[in-house]
Amino acid sequence: MTPAAEPRSAGASAPRDAHAPAVRLRRASLSFGDRVLWSDLDLDIRPGEFFAVLGPNGSGKTSFLKTLLGAVHLTSGTAEIAGRSPGRHGDLVGYIPQQKMFPPNTPLRARDLVSLGVDGHRWGMRLRSRAVDRRVDELLAKVGASDYAKVPVGMLSGGEQQRLRVAQAIAGRPRVLLCDEPLLSLDLNHQQAVSGLIDAQRREGAAVVFVTHEVNPVLDYLDRVLYIADGKFRVGTVEEVMTTEVLSELYGSRVEVSRVNGRLVVVGLPDATTHAHAPESDGQEQSA
Repeated sequence: MTPAAEPRSAGASAPRDAHAPAVRLRRASLSFGDRVLWSDLDLDIRPGEFFAVLGPNGSGKTSFLKTLLGAVHLTSGTAEIAGRSPGRHGDLVGYIPQQKMFPPNTPLRARDLVSLGVDGHRWGMRLRSRAVDRRVDELLAKVGASDYAKVPVGMLSGGEQQRLRVAQAIAGRPRVLLCDEPLLSLDLNHQQAVSGLIDAQRREGAAVVFVTHEVNPVLDYLDRVLYIADGKFRVGTVEEVMTTEVLSELYGSRVEVSRVNGRLVVVGLPDATTHAHAPESDGQEQSA
């Protein structure tokens, strides 16, 4: 298991209690009509923790992130993120969306995309600022994207674009980094590179909440997981949750979990998936 990093200072503008959870939910429930995604969830995610949210399509993984972002409201219970109510956290929370390719003719350079994370929240016309330029250069270097800083984003590969999204998300030095399937459609090399970049933020003290359909690329980084299935959930370490007994109980049918060459293999899921399925839409949630 990757040990949790010591919390870093967030700066004078955002003081915090180093012992306070980065994410806190109490008796949290979420339903869409008669469909219950989860209920009575009590959860604390610590600063410096790499926390994954797992489960089949439609289980509520992305809705969990949307709840923390303030885009979806809990049916009951309370949620706090970075010490504030969801939707009121400003740049204390970074967000990496699902990988979607930019059209080839997108009139935006790599450094322009990253700069939106630095001052894109401000009103009015941007005046050229050396401080902004320095911060953008720093972020590009941090994610290994300096060589294509002036290249139009639509000309870049999926892995290169996702590096830029990571840079944009960490521009405000967030306390919490929310990641929605950030490795989707990336090859193994790019999965490893992007996972390492995200874990680097955890080592600096940010809490990482990582929604994924495939746990193996981040297995070495994980501290704990939340597994959601069929309106039920289980929270714990990978060893505690990703077992034949626990998943069989969550699904109500036999599910086999084994390790092969250091990788988790899950066989017999009721929806015929193996944690390597494509996103779906249920009208309320995408890639749940």
